[in-house]
Amino acid sequence: MASDKFPGAEGRDLSGFQKQLNAEGWCVVPDVLSKERAGKVLERLWAAAEESRKRGNDTYLPRLDPNENNVRVFYLMELDEVFRDLIAHPTAVSMVQSLLGEQFLISNFTANIARPGSGSMGLHSDLSLQCPDPWMKPWGLNVIWCLTDTTFENGATLFIPGSHKWQTRDDVPDNAEEMLKPFEAKAGSIVCMEGRIWHTSGKNITKDQDRALMFGAYNAAFLRGQVNWAAGLSEKTKETLNPQMRDWLGVDARANTERVKGVNKVY
Repeated sequence: MASDKFPGAEGRDLSGFQKQLNAEGWCVVPDVLSKERAGKVLERLWAAAEESRKRGNDTYLPRLDPNENNVRVFYLMELDEVFRDLIAHPTAVSMVQSLLGEQFLISNFTANIARPGSGSMGLHSDLSLQCPDPWMKPWGLNVIWCLTDTTFENGATLFIPGSHKWQTRDDVPDNAEEMLKPFEAKAGSIVCMEGRIWHTSGKNITKDQDRALMFGAYNAAFLRGQVNWAAGLSEKTKETLNPQMRDWLGVDARANTERVKGVNKVY
């Protein structure tokens, strides 16, 4: 990632945030983007949503959301260069590597705009959707980009503190939804959420506020991603990728091979 696209990002001290992430399974890093830059990205996200519909990809998924007031945009990196830049933002990558190690794969990058009246999806953890239990280590990280101020009222992601310590589905208590707390953050912040944290989307109970979030999901290098980017990206888009991005997306034939160095400590 060219540092001149995000001046100052590579020199920022993230050690405190990284310590919290490793201990508590989450943290909020403020001011990763300026409020103005976040607003411009939001404009491009709305354009991407329209383009996605033109390509035949519905932005409402009944299996995920109770009504059309949740606008979901998939395959972001295919739709606009700005999203390919953000998934490789130095701050995001630094947080990923602090948790997953130097080698990782980009699992997915999607968006969810909660409009007034939007509802909540089901409670889940990202790792519970990708691999069977037990979930012994932090094999995934979700970096959530806040393009608007995010509050409980406008549909902030709800999470259960400490749930990254749950190792099997049997550890999830019957009253888990009563434990949910909101990730509240200002526009331009990122929320880092470990893959074992149980969470769901919040309800937007405001009358006139959109809540726009983008979800950059990263995996440990051995774990297959949610999206097969080798099949999901057009050849035109692949031509824009530098070698590092090709590696993180696994679009070359070797995919996730040649990543283990020394003794394999994955398990």
